[in-house]
Amino acid sequence: MNDDGTQDARGTHANPVPRPADPPDIPATPPRPARAPGTPPPPQQSPVTAWLDEERPAARPGIWRFGHRPKEIRERIAPVTVAGMFIPVVLALGVWSLWSSGYFPYKGTLFRMFTPDDWWYELSLVPRPVEGRTVTLPGEHARLVADGLLFGALVFGVGVLGSWRAIVRHYMNRLPRPTQLLISGCLALLILSFVFPDAFPGLGWFELPVLVPLLSLTALITDSYEPMSSAFFTYSLYTVVTLLVLWPFARLGGWLPYAKALFAPPPTGTAVGKTAFDRPRSQWPALHDAGQHEAAEVLTAEVNEGRANDVDCARIEHAFAVARRGATLAAFSDTVLRQGGAAWTHPSGARDLPHRTARHDLLAGQVRIGRWVAAERAPQPYHDAGAALGPDVLGTSLLAIGPSGSGKTRTLVEPVTEALALQALTGRCAVVAVSAAGNPLGRDDAFDVIVRIGDPSSVHDLDPYAESDDPDEAAAILAEALTGDLDTVGTQGATTALAQLLGPFRAVRGRFPTLPELRELLEGDEGTLTPLREALASSGNDVMRRELDARLRQTGTLGDPGQLLADRLALLNRPVFTDFFGGGGPSRPFSLRAVAHHPLRVRIDLPEHGHEEAGRLITRLVLAQFHAVVRESRRTHFACLVLDDATDTVTAESVRRIQRLRSQNAGVLLTLRTVGDVPEALHGPLYGAVGCRMAFSGVTTWDGNRFAQTWGTEWVETTEIAKHTVFADQPMTRFLHALRKWLTGKAVTTDAVTVKQVERERWSASELAHSVPPGHAVLSLTDVKGEHAPPLLVDLRG
Repeated sequence: MNDDGTQDARGTHANPVPRPADPPDIPATPPRPARAPGTPPPPQQSPVTAWLDEERPAARPGIWRFGHRPKEIRERIAPVTVAGMFIPVVLALGVWSLWSSGYFPYKGTLFRMFTPDDWWYELSLVPRPVEGRTVTLPGEHARLVADGLLFGALVFGVGVLGSWRAIVRHYMNRLPRPTQLLISGCLALLILSFVFPDAFPGLGWFELPVLVPLLSLTALITDSYEPMSSAFFTYSLYTVVTLLVLWPFARLGGWLPYAKALFAPPPTGTAVGKTAFDRPRSQWPALHDAGQHEAAEVLTAEVNEGRANDVDCARIEHAFAVARRGATLAAFSDTVLRQGGAAWTHPSGARDLPHRTARHDLLAGQVRIGRWVAAERAPQPYHDAGAALGPDVLGTSLLAIGPSGSGKTRTLVEPVTEALALQALTGRCAVVAVSAAGNPLGRDDAFDVIVRIGDPSSVHDLDPYAESDDPDEAAAILAEALTGDLDTVGTQGATTALAQLLGPFRAVRGRFPTLPELRELLEGDEGTLTPLREALASSGNDVMRRELDARLRQTGTLGDPGQLLADRLALLNRPVFTDFFGGGGPSRPFSLRAVAHHPLRVRIDLPEHGHEEAGRLITRLVLAQFHAVVRESRRTHFACLVLDDATDTVTAESVRRIQRLRSQNAGVLLTLRTVGDVPEALHGPLYGAVGCRMAFSGVTTWDGNRFAQTWGTEWVETTEIAKHTVFADQPMTRFLHALRKWLTGKAVTTDAVTVKQVERERWSASELAHSVPPGHAVLSLTDVKGEHAPPLLVDLRG
């Protein structure tokens, strides 16, 4: 990036792109911080420091991440759920009261069914001594075991039927981790005080039937009291009971994960001082982790003292990522120590735009365009969150449709172009913006190359062949621009006709013809074709001579595309365009192929009013060149083409190529006043080719119908309430109903509630045409990873 950014453009080496003057007061070598590496920096801060340290949590596509605070989705518990919690408790208390007071039905029958009859006195549940047993009153122990079994069954039933586990988890998850630990620990301590009341004097009010039933069960099984006299057995039983009581509370409070995180050993190989304090992003922790402590200290001082802005930080982070992948960290550190925040400055010398109109976050690569409206159909994460766009979603291309005055340029095209220009200064992006006639996008000093077609004062000219050396590729680019919007002439036939002329001409002259020369060749001018054929024959180039002869035989025949191509070229052969498209004027030729190799900022201004058809042809030419140049280079930066007015620009071939841009690290932004500006046969393919679609306020129902078909349907739950009149059979009931109708004036009815799942359009054509307020738009997004955001309403003024 130490060149002028256009080394691949024809004729641009001698006269590089003009560069702004270097920023003042930047020392050749940045001052070094006078403190040891690893020690905390002084508390001095700059606005860039606060910007760097702001949180940028991961979010769904289209959400403004800078300072975003994800809203916690809190589900309200329905009253029927609350009632379902406590009804099992009341029933369990009733059952336990009947059992403990001896009024439980068939209690005696149950005991006599599972125990010997000689354990009880006749016709009662009073235990009696049993001769020959060490445990003289086994019936008493059986009653205690039955109490424990019933208590356990009631606790299990209450927990399952009342959904206590899910409900308690619902509320606990809303609390911070320390609060969860405290609450679960207190609950565990409270239950343990009821299980072991003697161990918690003054806290345990009563004893739960847990420990005594276990001891009674042991006495019945062993027919002896000796195990209870063993300290080992007793304390082992106490330990098991304690662990069983603590286990559900440990799961509730997440004790085990917390303990693992608390006692986990520190990771090996950490940087010096890493654990001494938590480094924010403004102290460049990634550089410390990589061992580049001195470079990190220099950059920290640059940021804190205000010598580096947000563009510098994003640019250096990008350079660090490239150096880490290429294992050139030593060279990276050396450059930072020598240049500080000015390292890897853009070839233009600019470190910021002269003027910004939108909010940008260069670390996340986003520009804020509005606010997601908290509508009913919007998912909870999008409620009142900022709406933003970036290369992650522009990489799938964006189609925006809205009438004139709906704000497409002001609220979408200009912010996106400005964001891409800023990211170009960081080395991450190249942008080509094609302005509508008479409406330039951005200020002139925000771009490296400005091509003003038809303006004699333009510094640069547009190479119509995109600096191609292949006659077939150059012919395909021109054919797409000249005949891509026509149904009468196939693009393949036009490409063949142009290639049959471009190849022989280049073989003789060493260059491609200018547009006036190409028009003469297409018209079959003998004064141009005859010398060309003679030169080919004298040079012995039989291959190109046969190509030219084939073109000559086809000239003037039925179906010959030559004359139509010549007529289309006549639109660019006007006096106002004499010095352009390689016509030999003072403007320096610029090739769009340069954006595939350098993070350039290019703006192309279409000719003023009176040349609308020529402007559309130029737009198709730029689109065809962009598709040709981005597919052949292995670049790391994102390339984006912005078309402020894509009327009559979209062709069948361009739609096919737009689909492939995602894999080529490129994208396009197209704006239309109506989908009718695209041939009807391409409506469906165009909507399917782009991943992001935007409908502005004021679209017609015809345009809205295309969006509705593309966005499809969703399943929603609907509730229908029907009132049915009650007809009574009994005389008394009929009298009461008549009296009620006489008093209220309404017949007695019952409500029939029907809840069902129905399939409904996400946005209907009528809603898009009549329900989108001014200053709003409906936007759906898809990022390059395939994650989707449904069509949602965006307030472009928020």
